[in-house]
Amino acid sequence: MAVPKKKTSKSRKNMRRSHHALAAANAIECKNCGSMAMSHQACASCGHYDGKQVVAKKVKKTAAA
Repeated sequence: MAVPKKKTSKSRKNMRRSHHALAAANAIECKNCGSMAMSHQACASCGHYDGKQVVAKKVKKTAAA
């Protein structure tokens, strides 16, 4: 059975994991409304993508009293 002869140091362990970090999300400005949106996805606030309306904007319902 393979067993390590010496303890792996914190430095060596962390150097091995140096490329495991997460990349920052790429946000761009929406051309329609100007809010920040994820690239290659429809804008969450206005529903536009590539200059076209692709998602209908949600309308809040008010309580009818």
